[in-house]
Amino acid sequence: MKRLRPLLPPLTLSIYVGRRFLLAVIGMQAGLTAIGSLFDFLDLLRQASDKPKATFGRVLVMEILRIPWLGMQILPFAVLLGGIFAFWRLTRSSELVVARATGVSAWQFLAMPVLCAALIGVFTTAAISPVSAVMFARAETLYSTYLEIGSGPLSLQGGQLWLRQTDPAAGPGGIAILHADNVHLKGKILTTGHMTVLRLGPHTTLRDRIEAAGGQLEPGGWTLDRVAVLAPDAPPKTLPGMHFPTDLTVGRVQESFASPSALSFWALPGFIRLLERSGFSPTRHELAFQSLLALPLLCATMALVAAGFSMRPARRGGVAQMLGAGIGCGFALFMLSEVAAQFGKSGALPVILAAWAPAAAGLMLALALLLHLEDG
Repeated sequence: MKRLRPLLPPLTLSIYVGRRFLLAVIGMQAGLTAIGSLFDFLDLLRQASDKPKATFGRVLVMEILRIPWLGMQILPFAVLLGGIFAFWRLTRSSELVVARATGVSAWQFLAMPVLCAALIGVFTTAAISPVSAVMFARAETLYSTYLEIGSGPLSLQGGQLWLRQTDPAAGPGGIAILHADNVHLKGKILTTGHMTVLRLGPHTTLRDRIEAAGGQLEPGGWTLDRVAVLAPDAPPKTLPGMHFPTDLTVGRVQESFASPSALSFWALPGFIRLLERSGFSPTRHELAFQSLLALPLLCATMALVAAGFSMRPARRGGVAQMLGAGIGCGFALFMLSEVAAQFGKSGALPVILAAWAPAAAGLMLALALLLHLEDG
């Protein structure tokens, strides 16, 4: 009777292949992050050449704080190149050839590397992202202070600010639309010139209009000066001052203009809801959140792509061309993800499609290659 092929690979073989893959990915991640950090550090030094306050030590601290963020950007390529190296070594030593000759299919011994790659993505999203966000935010503050003197994190210095927020005092479904001129941020204090607040009740009916000569954002609300309240069918009311409640803070206003990389995976959903209530566009933050969600799938896809381009037996020839094609495919996926991200930020593509399309495209390519390798 013909012996049936086992459904699961031997545990020892799975652990061995998974360990070789994991060590190769870790080594490649360390090497690529070191090279990327070196070039980034040299670029920061170039920018600091005409900034007397940007000393070598401060630039070095800035670069160290950026390392986790840079490592997250490099991770999919580390999985791809580490996987290519690991599978090429296993194929060159005929270990995978022997395993397949014993009845173990490529799908079976690839299960552990793919699982390892997906777990690396999950760990990066859940644990590394919060650390990276804190360090990246600190690095951005140092960058704004010493390399972009006078710019600050609020890009509307001296300009206008539009906000939209819920207003429970205006009734169920009530909202308030705020417009402020001459916005200035000094330290943790945000002040404005003339401010207008439109308070809308249910069905967007105008409840009243508030005109203030100036305002200051404080914890829990806006402090308005020299206020005039104008309501339909009521005489104008003037007040020396007024407190208008809001759940917005100076830090959140700053973050809304800062890079989404300064927010962790766990903080992004709540902040996206806050942006929607406040009238800011949440597209960049939604794209960052969906990209972090897609990272485990992208890492698993890169492991499959690496296997598809590196398990060709040496006796068939063309190994170098296959390895080069694998590296080229990785860069093509990178370009696809960048183009999709730009379309997503501009609103031309839905955010979910822009974040998940590169991983889905790479997965289909990898499955096609492995089907050809295994059954073709």
